[in-house]
Amino acid sequence: QVQLVESGGGLVQAGGSLRLSCVVSGSKFSPYTMGWYRRAPGHERELVASISSDGGTTYVDSVKGRFPISRDNAMYSVYLQMDSLKPEDTAVYFCNAVLMNDYGEPSGMNYWGEGTRVTVSS
Repeated sequence: QVQLVESGGGLVQAGGSLRLSCVVSGSKFSPYTMGWYRRAPGHERELVASISSDGGTTYVDSVKGRFPISRDNAMYSVYLQMDSLKPEDTAVYFCNAVLMNDYGEPSGMNYWGEGTRVTVSS
């Protein structure tokens, strides 16, 4: 019943910005660690950024400083602000939710959105 719906993708020129949003329904939001993954043409899926329920963040080196991740627990949402976009950022971006236990460990419950496409032109 847990569903993740992404939005905000689109076509943008290099150097531009996009803001991705993911809304979670069907569950309380705060126990989840949220993440944004991407799958680029010719590349494996990679974790772009994640944010824990207490606000701790991680980033892949290639986007650190450009793609801050944030969450709004009241709105059951997670965001990825993508600035200074590069053509190599072109990918389908997926929202991910992992239910954590009381010890901060994954519970085994893992959910995915269907993805939103980001295309950055040169």
